[in-house]
Amino acid sequence: MEATKTNIYFNLLIMYFKKIAIAIVLIGLVGAGIFSYFIYSVMLVPNTSFNSKEAYIFVASNATFKDVRSDLEPLLKDIETFETLAKQKKYVNNIKAGRFRITKDMTNNDIINSIRSRNLPIKLAFNNQHSLAELASRISNQIEADSTALITAFTDKEFLDTHEFTAANALGMYLPNSYEFFWNTSATTFRNRMLKEYNRFWNASRLEKAKSTGLTPSEVLILAAIVHEESKQPSEQARIAGVYINRLNKSWPLQADPTLKFAAYQLPEYKNTIIKRVLNKHKLINSPYNTYKFKGLPPGLIAMPDLTAIEAVLNYEHHSYFYFAADAQRPGFHQFAKTLSGHNQNARNYQAHLNRQGIRE
Repeated sequence: MEATKTNIYFNLLIMYFKKIAIAIVLIGLVGAGIFSYFIYSVMLVPNTSFNSKEAYIFVASNATFKDVRSDLEPLLKDIETFETLAKQKKYVNNIKAGRFRITKDMTNNDIINSIRSRNLPIKLAFNNQHSLAELASRISNQIEADSTALITAFTDKEFLDTHEFTAANALGMYLPNSYEFFWNTSATTFRNRMLKEYNRFWNASRLEKAKSTGLTPSEVLILAAIVHEESKQPSEQARIAGVYINRLNKSWPLQADPTLKFAAYQLPEYKNTIIKRVLNKHKLINSPYNTYKFKGLPPGLIAMPDLTAIEAVLNYEHHSYFYFAADAQRPGFHQFAKTLSGHNQNARNYQAHLNRQGIRE
């Protein structure tokens, strides 16, 4: 009898533990299901809300997760699930600066992988800047560094002295072109990269051509800036360069009108004005950039020359022209002369054209 009771109790105990085991399994399945749903909804469900194919965010070097979250919120359907996964993957304490692409229907996992490790470069371009300040402003609109940091880097005396530049000719180090940079490039990194590009440009062939003109690379750039301001037409820039080389070789004053305008624009009375006609009063300005008053090249660049103008100086046209004047019949082009009498006639024709246009200054 006692054995029978023991068997009954034992069987009941087994049944009880079976029920517990089944309950545990069921709870585990439910938990696994909930966990699986969590993984699916947080990691694997597309979470973008924009209609275009892609969007970009720019993460600053000092950005916090709060900043990134704020930038992403308008682009996502559910910012909370993104934040949950970002914390799980420890992104919140490991922010990376740069420009990042978010494509339509990306999951939270895709987005975090993108903004954590796929910093995309940008195409940075500049040309026709008339000063380092203008250049700094132009560049600051394309990369993270602001114009103040850029102008500080551009004018750093130790840097200029080390690489044999002056405040007057430092603009020549920045060759106008299109370059690839990361958006989060610093001011000094940008400047140092431009120095490398400058040194790469001045290869043995160009250095030899500069030497044959009797000019240093810096002087080539100074003259190229004048040539470029005289004419934006590549087809005649080499001829204009040849005129100035002829004058330099004869120890004549350059008598370049763009240098007079530059000198005038440094004076308070010419601020925010546009000189359309060079007058005799401009030739009296006491400035080293007044090439009517002082022989030789001015001390620095009056603007940023295009690469075509630099090549025009390096490959200047050998001829006997010493003069040129704007061509009234072909705006943007010039008429060239070998003698002063021929030039005076060309100049009178253009002055008459300006008078007909009512341009007095």
